[in-house]
Amino acid sequence: MHIKLRNLLIIFIILIISSIKPSYALQSIIVDSNGYACLGEDRTKRQTEKIALEDAKRNAIEQASTYIQSETKIKNGKLQKDIINAYSNAKVRIIESNGIWDHNPPRIGDCYKVNVKAEIMPDKEAMKKISQKVVFDEPTAPLKVSVWTDKKVYKEGEKIKLYIKGNKPFYARILYKQSDGSLIQLLPNPYRTNNYFQGGVIYEIPSGPDRFELEVTPPFGDEEIIVYASTEKLGDINLKKVGGVYFVKSSSKEIGEKTRGIKIISKKNTKAGEFAEEKVKIRIK
Repeated sequence: MHIKLRNLLIIFIILIISSIKPSYALQSIIVDSNGYACLGEDRTKRQTEKIALEDAKRNAIEQASTYIQSETKIKNGKLQKDIINAYSNAKVRIIESNGIWDHNPPRIGDCYKVNVKAEIMPDKEAMKKISQKVVFDEPTAPLKVSVWTDKKVYKEGEKIKLYIKGNKPFYARILYKQSDGSLIQLLPNPYRTNNYFQGGVIYEIPSGPDRFELEVTPPFGDEEIIVYASTEKLGDINLKKVGGVYFVKSSSKEIGEKTRGIKIISKKNTKAGEFAEEKVKIRIK
């Protein structure tokens, strides 16, 4: 079956267009972390909750640093150290937060426990420099994906072929933002639910058992591809099936938050997953 969406020039972009070198600019680690703090003579409940949240943030950075140190085993020792340092100097953004007051702690006074899902964003400039040194196929480097098409310019009615490759296994969600602001989920779609890719393999999309083709249709103009990729399963967003496509019902903010709510089921029980987001502006002639 043909999937006819507006401007399907680059339907399944994962992180970057083919002319751009793989980048770490928007790479992050998402972790589940806990924080704890107790009331004192000089603390209010609000202050105690804030202290517990800061404790959770510190623990989140430590978890991310430990994860990167265990997962990143690049032969170049200095480069490996640079990557670890980039995460040690990371910023923390809270995605989800759930706290509860514990009235029976193993100490005097009420205590507050908080569990957070936090995004640990490494130093941006440091990761840009690192991206110029890491060999793309290195499977022990942080997640990165490359994509290219069979040609750069398409005309109405032409079929698109995409080729993608990542350095390690990853899941991907690709959204297409039309010029009117509406969003369509391109992957997974009604004809392909599988959005998991092995590392070190070049994939052609569509191919093999895929029951769809990518056909360019009007109108044309400036569009945007928003890409999410993770080593763990991505969080769910609100979708509405219309014919052969999924329209996105979630707001732009909700999409980012819910997608980052990755389902951390790491086999190593690290409670961490690598995550990346990228935006690509497209113009079709």
